[in-house]
Amino acid sequence: MKQATTLLPGLPYPLGATWDGDGVNFALFSANAERVELCLFTPDGSRELQRLVLPELTNQVWHGYLPKAAPGTVYAYRVYGPWQIHLGHRFNPHKLLLDPYCRQLCGQFIWSDTHYAFDVNHPDKDMKFDKRDNKAFMPKCVVVADTPGATLRHHRVPASRTILYETHLRGFTISHPAIPPEHRGRFLGMAHKDVVAYLKSLGITSVELLPVQSFISEAFLKEKNLSNYWGYNPLCFFAPHQDYLSHNSILECRQMVEAFHDAGIEVILDIVFNHTAEGGRLGPTLSLRGIDNLSYYRLQPEDKRFYINDTGCGNTLNLMHPRVVQLIMDCLRYWAQTMQVDGFRFDLAPVLGRESYGFDQGSGFFDTVQQDPVLAGVKLIAEPWDIGPGGYQLGRFPPGWSEWNDRYRDTVRRFWRGDAGVLPEFARRLHGSSDIFERDGRRPSASVNFITSHDGYTLNDLVSYRERHNEINGEDNQDGHRENYSDNFGVEGPTRDTTINVLRLRQQKNFLCTLLLSQGTPMLLGGDEFCRTLHGNNNAYCQDNVISWMNWEGIGDDGRWQQRFTTHLTTLRSRFSYLFFDRYVHEPTKQDDPEIAWYNSSGERMQPGHWQEHNARTLGYMLSGIDPATGERVEILTVFHADRAALGMRLPVVPGVALWEILLDTGTQSGIPDPENCFVVSRLNLYSCSTVMLLARRDSEACAILDKPY
Repeated sequence: MKQATTLLPGLPYPLGATWDGDGVNFALFSANAERVELCLFTPDGSRELQRLVLPELTNQVWHGYLPKAAPGTVYAYRVYGPWQIHLGHRFNPHKLLLDPYCRQLCGQFIWSDTHYAFDVNHPDKDMKFDKRDNKAFMPKCVVVADTPGATLRHHRVPASRTILYETHLRGFTISHPAIPPEHRGRFLGMAHKDVVAYLKSLGITSVELLPVQSFISEAFLKEKNLSNYWGYNPLCFFAPHQDYLSHNSILECRQMVEAFHDAGIEVILDIVFNHTAEGGRLGPTLSLRGIDNLSYYRLQPEDKRFYINDTGCGNTLNLMHPRVVQLIMDCLRYWAQTMQVDGFRFDLAPVLGRESYGFDQGSGFFDTVQQDPVLAGVKLIAEPWDIGPGGYQLGRFPPGWSEWNDRYRDTVRRFWRGDAGVLPEFARRLHGSSDIFERDGRRPSASVNFITSHDGYTLNDLVSYRERHNEINGEDNQDGHRENYSDNFGVEGPTRDTTINVLRLRQQKNFLCTLLLSQGTPMLLGGDEFCRTLHGNNNAYCQDNVISWMNWEGIGDDGRWQQRFTTHLTTLRSRFSYLFFDRYVHEPTKQDDPEIAWYNSSGERMQPGHWQEHNARTLGYMLSGIDPATGERVEILTVFHADRAALGMRLPVVPGVALWEILLDTGTQSGIPDPENCFVVSRLNLYSCSTVMLLARRDSEACAILDKPY
């Protein structure tokens, strides 16, 4: 049926393209535009059919209604307005623009000089207006039907029981032998039963995926024949990344979420609301810049030609503008409701709370999130730093938020490297970093404890390299973290030295023990459970190849042992979940109170003087509380021994405890004790650089174990 040649007035809400069963309403915010054209295309986006002027402007929203239009309609915008870059206006109707509310894209983005609104060959770069059309190189927007879930089934894992697993959707699945080739590297690959079963068996409660929103690679990467593998360069906030779709249906994303929910696993999305792929003043015009640059981005007040770059990516979204806050809130609700995800990890999150005077945990965005009923109960995780003024905000996010704790990462790395004077801070990190987070009713779960993440070394590389090896990134090995607090134990990279390899494997187990036995929310980097390596590259953001992909068929004996040990650890954390406390535990005030106690290398309670022993590298960490299933008190002692020499340690004297059962010992090959030989009475022999976890057995239990009368 032939479509209308003019638009009806329609409505200024909701923003985006909305199908009502009879036609499509188009609504686009622009406070400074003078005219907006809706461009309609053939279903494959290859040919423009017609341009229709949005006829109405209401409260700075341009809108129009297209009768008989239906889902599948392909469209984009051209926006007219002033070219006054010193005033912040960069309108150019020769550039085809994507709807910020676009749910699905059609066609691929292809880099071309026509994407720039200025003449790239002009000496003053962004000063001269460019009239070339970029539509041949742009993806287009697709109208989709609103498809909320029949039943909204978030799988809420209590914060104190959460075990996060950070991974990359494409990298995790692209080489998995059980996944059909057409689904590898895509949502349906991640939804495969073997993938879900693997993570379930590992003891994971929550999968945290690197960005799956539509993104593109930067021009400088394409010039090097590299690509933005991680995805932190967003093109459209609502649209799932096209390359992750097997059959061009955005509902494949929800199928993945549902597959995890069926297994009782949450899905957390790493989401980027701090900048866009349009970059700085010399970047392309693809969407927000051409729709209303002055409103959407933070610009330098003295000359709005220049962008405030708190992100290091060229531009910074203007969270002080209500329409930008609305865009982000609408997007969060969309992913939570339609795609049914369970939470979000916010990249460079201080941007979200930065007002004109600086960071404020009472910012407009944080207040808006806090009162939103759709987001109630959704996990909110902040990366609490960026490069802007006052950019390090660890511990300063509002109640209800968790935060990546880099203080935990660095302290744990330094402790196991054997650095002197680290013991007191190591204890604070084990305790859940109460010195950082215990305020405003916040709990230990606010601390997302991690030792490795996508950004940096893998666990294997952390114990194999002292220096980063990022040469293949094409930046002269100047990118990535400089100080990694790593150690190679005498040889840089792989070695055939058995002694070194044994120590490296033991150290990986020590890190895993520390992570899974600390108070707070543990986050495991995908692949660390089987000794994955990036060959010393600590910034593999541009390596979409075998360097970054999981090598499922290359897991050796060491990797399989480490998988088994990781599962053993998550099982222990689940078994004794009541000892990973909902609230911060300090000195007990009554008999049944939970307790955290600290012991030195002699098995004595730590006294003030002991904490000042600069070269102390051994710490006992005892958790005690009431088992809700039995009503009995349970004590678990974990001894972290970072010294390079073995140690004989007298075990603490606990009233009523006659025997200790060893639950793990990283000094042994597997780390998992032999059930026939896993009990000690009063003395513990510690291997160099090892961790031992023990369960106190009371007198009656001890007698039964030793086959003696009680």
